[in-house]
Amino acid sequence: MNLPEAQAAIEAILFAASFPLAAKDLAAAIEVDEDTVAKLLREIRDRHSVKQSGVALRDVDGSFILMSKPEYAPFVENLSARQRPQPLSPASLETLSIVAYRQPVTRGEVDRIRGVSSDSSIATLTERGLICEVGRRNSVGRPVLYGTTDQFLIYLGLSSLSDLPPLPESDDE
Repeated sequence: MNLPEAQAAIEAILFAASFPLAAKDLAAAIEVDEDTVAKLLREIRDRHSVKQSGVALRDVDGSFILMSKPEYAPFVENLSARQRPQPLSPASLETLSIVAYRQPVTRGEVDRIRGVSSDSSIATLTERGLICEVGRRNSVGRPVLYGTTDQFLIYLGLSSLSDLPPLPESDDE
């Protein structure tokens, strides 16, 4: 496969993917080395950085995805308005913020912080792909640990968790 074909293959994969892909996964998919993929990703990013392009290559925590540019969001929203899921409830947003800042965190820890059961919110957030199981705590009952996903970063328009705003100082701590 020559370089233009490899670049086209990467672009096609990124276009079809619904989640960010690591350079090593792209390299394995098209059977070239990671350095070549990195070079081709830079070229794809440069090519789509012109004003006439409706998409941009985004780096999401070290993985890559093709996304529509923000200035074209109204047009994409017009098309997808009927397919849009219901907005997250205040309880789900509260649960999501707890998971984002305290991860990895158990359902019981989320419940203690919120003061109410978070079963429904955790189910909703998991179903929407914003959080996922990331392991189990090494304690009695081995409770499930939850963390955020790349979809969470995309949902909030972040490149990494370090982009989360800092929590305000609390007198309670």
